[in-house]
Amino acid sequence: MKKFISLLLLLFVPCLSLRGQGEMPNILFILADDLGYGDVGCYNPESKVPTPHLDRMASQGMLFADAHSPSTVCTPTRYSILTGRMAFRTGMRGVFTGAGGPCMIEEGRLTLGGMLQERGYETALFGKWHVGMTFFDKDGKPINKNGLEAVRRIDYSRAMPDAPIHRGFDHFFGSVCCPTTDWLYAFIDGDRIPVPPTGIIDRGPLPKHAYSRDNRPGMIAPGYSMEEIDLQFLDKSLAFLDEHARKKEKKPFFLFHSTQAVHLPSFPADAFKGKTKAGPHGDFIFQLDHVVGELLKALDRHKFADNTLVIFTSDNGPEVPTILAMRRDHKHDGARPWRGVKRDQWEGGHRVPFIARWPGRIKANSRSDQVLCLTDMMATFAALTGAKIPAKDAEDSVNMLPALLGEDKEKPIRKYTLHQTISLALAIRRGPWKYLDHKGSGGNNYGRPGTWGMKQYALPEKAPDAPGQLYNLESDPGETNNLYFKNPEIVRELKGKLEQFKKSGRSAPL
Repeated sequence: MKKFISLLLLLFVPCLSLRGQGEMPNILFILADDLGYGDVGCYNPESKVPTPHLDRMASQGMLFADAHSPSTVCTPTRYSILTGRMAFRTGMRGVFTGAGGPCMIEEGRLTLGGMLQERGYETALFGKWHVGMTFFDKDGKPINKNGLEAVRRIDYSRAMPDAPIHRGFDHFFGSVCCPTTDWLYAFIDGDRIPVPPTGIIDRGPLPKHAYSRDNRPGMIAPGYSMEEIDLQFLDKSLAFLDEHARKKEKKPFFLFHSTQAVHLPSFPADAFKGKTKAGPHGDFIFQLDHVVGELLKALDRHKFADNTLVIFTSDNGPEVPTILAMRRDHKHDGARPWRGVKRDQWEGGHRVPFIARWPGRIKANSRSDQVLCLTDMMATFAALTGAKIPAKDAEDSVNMLPALLGEDKEKPIRKYTLHQTISLALAIRRGPWKYLDHKGSGGNNYGRPGTWGMKQYALPEKAPDAPGQLYNLESDPGETNNLYFKNPEIVRELKGKLEQFKKSGRSAPL
């Protein structure tokens, strides 16, 4: 009997300690858009933009120095966060714009929100969705197309059957795609658009600067303000926290706050214009930092902070025009110190800031060098809450809770990590070794001059005849020396593993 009791204690006491005397922690997950590793002060001492709230969050928690978005663009990254599965496995290329769909997350697939719902969480997503949604025309036929003409055909009296509230979230308010970029400028509440667009946006009164050239002439709803989007999303998240504190204080919550900032166009609200010395995009980053600060203050105000795991990260690296103009005009490098930017397979395209805070659980002012991928949220939150993940789900998700709690003892948790670009070019990482199964960046065109060209940042190729690229990030973090021909055995190993993970349908151990 004593042995039996000891075994029970061994099994259950760690879970109780993790959950705060039996209570599962709240989770606040903040996902920025196109925010680079070098855009945040605690990651880049040469940043020209103040980020006091993010810096303070890092001092109160853990900074991950080797965290990665699953993809170098937003749609596949968001799918992978929500499912724990690399998006290339769906075969979908590119990103959604406007009425594009259907939802990439097929009905019946376990999602981050759905998993936590099963554990008793109230789940909410406010902000950008961007993994597709099915709109219908007046005949009830699905549209599932991008572009202006598709938006014109939408019957707004019909609900979307694959909105976030049908994919694991109790509450949703936000945009179907990029809120100030794509063809449909209207808010979705639940699975409907209560205020439909009535005409084409008038871009005449909008700010004009180097960071304002990325919003399509789509249809816009009355009262939809291009310069207040992030503050409206913030209001929704704050209202959710207020309501939860009043009525459901004992129930754990999962709040996914998905920002517009700092995706182009950089339209900071009036209250933030001119607040930095780094132009409109610097002001936009500063506004994003303010949003984080307001969410953290709300946790304090409602006495949620001590039992809330807060994670802040970004969906990929910084955008091309942003990088070009910020480097030129303000000596600010959002990709510093890495090679590449958004869309590129090089580190600047997918190495992202990742800060975690949980008072009393995560050591303050700590740092982790563990390789982390945002697909890992599924397995990590499962371990955190005691959820069970079926073997068919979360195929590329690894439990990083030991790293968060400082229990990893510096041993690598992830043996292999996959990367993908918008074109479905693939790469694989093991320890310091990174193999790119393609030539070039896998994303941007470094041979083209001009606004969207990166020719001035092209590096000489030391192995121009190599069909792929192999870098040692420990000795060559700038990815300047392609070792494809010098280390053929490592190329064979990593390419073989990549093919194995493609064929088997999973990279995470069962």
